[in-house]
Amino acid sequence: MAGLLQKEDFDELLKWIGGRRKFRLLYKITRDGCSAPTFHSKCDGKGMTVTVLSNPSDTVYGGFTSQSWTSAGAYVPDPKAFLFQLKFNGKSSYKQFAIKPEKIAYAVYCHSKYGPTFGDGYDLFTFSGNLTACNGEFKFEKGCSLDNTYNMKGTDYSAFANGNLQVKEMEVYQVDDCDMNDPLEIPWRRTPEWTTRLMQELKEEIENYKPLEQLKIQQTKILLIGQIGAGKSSFFNTINSIFRGYVTSQACSGTAEHSLTTQYRSYQVRNGPSRKPLNFRLCDTRGLEEGQGIEAQDVCYILDGHTPDKYVFNPSLPLSSDIPGFIKAPKLKDRIHCVAFVLDASSVDIMSEQMLEKIKKLQTAMNQRGLPQVVLLTKIDKICASLQDDVGLTYYIPTAQEYVDKVSEMIGLPRSHVIPVKNYESERELNDNINILNLLAMQQILHFADDFLYNYLDDLDNEQIGTAD
Repeated sequence: MAGLLQKEDFDELLKWIGGRRKFRLLYKITRDGCSAPTFHSKCDGKGMTVTVLSNPSDTVYGGFTSQSWTSAGAYVPDPKAFLFQLKFNGKSSYKQFAIKPEKIAYAVYCHSKYGPTFGDGYDLFTFSGNLTACNGEFKFEKGCSLDNTYNMKGTDYSAFANGNLQVKEMEVYQVDDCDMNDPLEIPWRRTPEWTTRLMQELKEEIENYKPLEQLKIQQTKILLIGQIGAGKSSFFNTINSIFRGYVTSQACSGTAEHSLTTQYRSYQVRNGPSRKPLNFRLCDTRGLEEGQGIEAQDVCYILDGHTPDKYVFNPSLPLSSDIPGFIKAPKLKDRIHCVAFVLDASSVDIMSEQMLEKIKKLQTAMNQRGLPQVVLLTKIDKICASLQDDVGLTYYIPTAQEYVDKVSEMIGLPRSHVIPVKNYESERELNDNINILNLLAMQQILHFADDFLYNYLDDLDNEQIGTAD
């Protein structure tokens, strides 16, 4: 049964409460009955709680206390208690009403015959005894006597609860310290429900993907670039496996002191049954290293489309126009259309300043070319034990969110551009959740590549307009 609160509501409550918390639904009147004894049996002694009410006007409001509910028949002091509003007449309305300092002793009133009750007088009284719904609504008779205990900042009963306590739903959530490896009730990033059907829909969307028809290029090109061992080649192998129908290892991958990738490769991804190439290529290149590895000038040649497929990098000899196959006049089809930095989540905390500076230097070159960038955050199962068993929990695990936020700040990209993935490494058979996680990443990369192509098309249109003038 769906709850009253959306992710953005939980986020706002967390700002007011402070800290990293998780919410657990304890009591719901449409599920458990509107009964004071039931409320106390489910909510007493549970520590911090949030009480949320929703009325027929789609106004959502309630109260927070950091103290446990009891059945003692007494006021409980709480300097952290507050009332709040999340929605008014169906529209978001985030308002917090703090307790008056002189009224801290009357924060909440606990009584065995009462539901959640806030303030002296009472500011917000929910119900007493047992209530039965009439036409889907519960009538909370005593209502509100606002501004006695909580500073309502001029918000009256009408503006707070539409002037009545006709209630469709009331929920009480326990607010607890969050174990970073425990799944949240609400995902920190929304995705469609993970099902076999979603996996098939994502596969079909990517198989049917085509670059902008007006530009007349057959394939978009995505450059994978990152530290050695981060999983660039493994990401290609993973995407390739999904469309082949079995785990493959076409690109050389593994761990070594220096990059296992010695060539620039522009890999095709093919549909397994038909062997038909899809309309994008994943381009792999030598890994980033502090002392050696690929250099900024080599990357610029790749970005601009000068580098031939299967070019072998020579650490002692930078790429130049003298190499065999050098593309002197690259066209749009030769250029890179999106860049994916591949970072190992388990080594983010120990990334050196020199490596970060190297990435920033490359970003400058990419920004000058208007190239969209994403980060593929690999090996997420290494940072969280819960994800070793089920990567389907990725967007529910606070640790994954923490690393996404950290990398976003480090690299200077929006959080939506940092995408957690899990490559096929020890697995011998395909896994639906690994597939979905990586297909969602591939979907977003192709969207960003299209953004680059749309900008290119706009520039062409502007040039034609300028010529006509």
